[in-house]
Amino acid sequence: MKISIAIDGPAAAGKSTVAKKIAQIKGYTYIDTGAMYRAFTWYCMEKGVDCQNEAACCALIPEVTIKLRPSGQVLCNDIDITREIREPRVSGNVSYIASYKDIRLFLVEQQRKMAAKHSVIMDGRDIGTYVLPNAEVKIFQIASVRTRAIRRYDENVEKGIPCTYEEIEEDVKKRDYIDSHRDFAPLRCAEDAITLDTSDMTVDEVVNAIIEIIDKKLAEMEGK
Repeated sequence: MKISIAIDGPAAAGKSTVAKKIAQIKGYTYIDTGAMYRAFTWYCMEKGVDCQNEAACCALIPEVTIKLRPSGQVLCNDIDITREIREPRVSGNVSYIASYKDIRLFLVEQQRKMAAKHSVIMDGRDIGTYVLPNAEVKIFQIASVRTRAIRRYDENVEKGIPCTYEEIEEDVKKRDYIDSHRDFAPLRCAEDAITLDTSDMTVDEVVNAIIEIIDKKLAEMEGK
């Protein structure tokens, strides 16, 4: 039975980690929308374009091709940039890129095409409200700023990405503001989403809680 799961929430709430695990357990296709915006951000920076210059960034759309591999690899114009898109310089600019309407329309079209073919689990900021408004399961995953900053800092340290806790916390706060105040498809909880505060939950506890929600929805769908 085909199903779409949308997981939204603020930066560093653990959405991608959880979504990947659920995709593996349930056999769904995982679509990391955040990685797509990061890839576009990386490309803008590589081209020397100011990420706060909307017109200049949007002008690059025709020359950008982004691919997500099942292995987790992220390719931009066939260049593997899986590691580069997690660097602080990209993290500090991705919210600007994600706020530009033309870039969002460009990437959302690709995301919807992926979701039309398979059972998917997709995470981002506006999946349940804009990208997949008819998703059968919608989760709004939140956590405190401190919890999210610690998670992102530990993740970067594990990957060998140089950073400080202070800059990560500041970046999380900045991204929260930009994501929730952008004009087009801002970060917000869908009316029919289930809010899940993961501040005091382990990854496995979050995964199990969401799988329970998914299984309940699947049972309802089968009963109709």
